[in-house]
Amino acid sequence: MNIKVLDTTLRDGEQTPGVSLSSSEKLRIAFNLDKIGVDFIEAGSAITSSDERESIKDITKQGFNAEILSFSRPLNIDIDYCLDCDVDGVNLVVPTSDLHISDKLNKNRDELLDMSNAAIEYCKDHGLVVELSAEDASRSDINFLKTVFLNAIDVGVDRVCVCDTVGIFTPESSFNTFDSLSNLDIPISCHCHNDFGLAVSNTLAAINGGASEFHSTINGIGERAGNASFEEIVLCINNLLPNFEVDIDLSQIYNISKLVSRLSSVYIQPNKAIVGDNAFAHESGIHSDGIIKNVSTYEPFNPELIGRTRKFIMGKHMGTHGLDNELKKLGFNVDKNQFKQIYDNIKELANKGKTVTDVDLHIITEEVLNINFKDRIKLKELNIVSGNNVTPTASVKLIIDGEEYLDAAVGIGPVDAAINAVNKSLSSFDDIELVEYHVDAISGGTDAFIDVMVKLKKGDNIVSARGTEPDIINASVKAYISGINRLIE
Repeated sequence: MNIKVLDTTLRDGEQTPGVSLSSSEKLRIAFNLDKIGVDFIEAGSAITSSDERESIKDITKQGFNAEILSFSRPLNIDIDYCLDCDVDGVNLVVPTSDLHISDKLNKNRDELLDMSNAAIEYCKDHGLVVELSAEDASRSDINFLKTVFLNAIDVGVDRVCVCDTVGIFTPESSFNTFDSLSNLDIPISCHCHNDFGLAVSNTLAAINGGASEFHSTINGIGERAGNASFEEIVLCINNLLPNFEVDIDLSQIYNISKLVSRLSSVYIQPNKAIVGDNAFAHESGIHSDGIIKNVSTYEPFNPELIGRTRKFIMGKHMGTHGLDNELKKLGFNVDKNQFKQIYDNIKELANKGKTVTDVDLHIITEEVLNINFKDRIKLKELNIVSGNNVTPTASVKLIIDGEEYLDAAVGIGPVDAAINAVNKSLSSFDDIELVEYHVDAISGGTDAFIDVMVKLKKGDNIVSARGTEPDIINASVKAYISGINRLIE
């Protein structure tokens, strides 16, 4: 059975505290949602503002394959704004729990039914597709919920949705609710929130119970604890529910996840399923050995399926098979004694709490193999003057091929000034180009160690080098000089 997907990243996802997407950002996300194969895109809530309506119009103009909807209350003013945006349909949200009907709307059940039916009729009279979403359905009387849906069917609704608005479903109650509604002769969808961490489980239970559509957001973003996670549900259906399928381009899942994270500025936790940085990272020796022999030993599916690659982490838990695999990937050929020394050196570094990177592995291996670069350039002294209303100025004393050089320079910042001063002394190597500069804080706090990575180019030769210091200027100069030494060796 094919399961349809309604993505609400642009509406419910944007309700994540602190998230506000521009029209161009929403359009980029919508474009990728359509490209990946989402069936329905909830582009926003037309009643919100004129800017929101312009954003929705930008999306409806694109001629996407996906059906474009706007959120709407059961009010003509909301529906008119949706019509103005030229959407295909509306996600018409109607509260069905007594709590919401009485305390939020100050109405009774009969008045709620009249409001729901009238709104559906108004939408259908104006040519809109209507998905009726029962807000707080998981706390609604099931018989009244059925009555709302049966009335909606009578007045022409296209789809209905059960909303677990505050995330109180359990997989068992979710299944039972959808199973009890499965005899309604109309597509039923589920909309789950993650307040108890059960949104994905409850969505899968709903599908098993009879839901033919689910609502989700990329990375599970949304207000409070978020919504059901698109990528987790899709991969679960693809791998764990043999009787169901989704028409989603799995190879684009990682790309769209990173796009939404970047545009929304919502960080993806490293251990998040499917798209977290650690989802396909292996450090344990037992796991690395198993993966190398057969990837199925410690991975439920190949990372390439969703546009990812696996990685072996060099750390204190690593095994010899993982290290051997990484050394071969980097093109190193070592004997048994050299391998043991490299292994021990990495363990020693990792036990100090240091993250062991590929560059570390290169340096450690080169030292063990006696691939030592003769440092023709050495830093003897570095002084910086910088502050408010002061042009950053640096002076350096270098030893180049045994001869001492002293130079000074200014820059737009202290690091720039320091590099400019070094370059003055290195005028004979002016064919060297800095092509990349990257900074990471290894630990937290104002006294954190700074890890500076540089990439330098001379002709067709490109090298990477690093410098790690508590001071970003010293780390930058150390990395820069190290890279030059490697290029002129």
